[in-house]
Amino acid sequence: MLEIIKAGGWLMVPIIGCSVVAFAIVLERLWTLQRRRVLPADLTRQVWEWVSRNELNHAHIEQLQAGSPLGRILAAGLLNRHRERDVMKESIEDTGRHVVHELERYLSLLSTIAAVSPLLGLLGTVTGMVQVFAAIGSTGAVGDASALAGGISQALITTVGGLWVAIPCLVAYRYLRDRVDGLVVAMEKEAIGLVEALHRRQYLDRIGKRHEAAAS
Repeated sequence: MLEIIKAGGWLMVPIIGCSVVAFAIVLERLWTLQRRRVLPADLTRQVWEWVSRNELNHAHIEQLQAGSPLGRILAAGLLNRHRERDVMKESIEDTGRHVVHELERYLSLLSTIAAVSPLLGLLGTVTGMVQVFAAIGSTGAVGDASALAGGISQALITTVGGLWVAIPCLVAYRYLRDRVDGLVVAMEKEAIGLVEALHRRQYLDRIGKRHEAAAS
């Protein structure tokens, strides 16, 4: 393997560097984007129990903010639970944009690596062929066979290396993008459900107070 890398020339160094960075990004994102870490099970139900029992306090909201991305979004709505519905939704959407940005962290770099790696391979192909033609020009078509073989091997190895990095990176990028999109949809569903439930509770509370006032 080391001999193959050496035969590929200096362009194998950035190609290998891209592969290492891409591998680290994929591992980190797979760990971070686990569903149980982004959308903890029964979190919305727990929040609703706090609200329905009038147990929700600042400590609970801080716990939500520090616990998970979904918790941050729900906490944004709960901080404005006594305000109008539109204000609640706006605060949730604003926090949601920041959360989505964090979920998409490093994905643009992964996409860049998937696009640049084949270009590095192509550059290696071109430089290898330049070496071949330079050898032919200096020694003739039947000249130094080792020089010709060196240029051709560099051209082929860098091309293969670039594709070996780019193809898995592209697949991983598409997979992680789809995972982020799915998590975002699920968080939106949970957040909207909480907003509607809180708004309905506030409406019922107002109706109940009016009836009590009328009865008294």
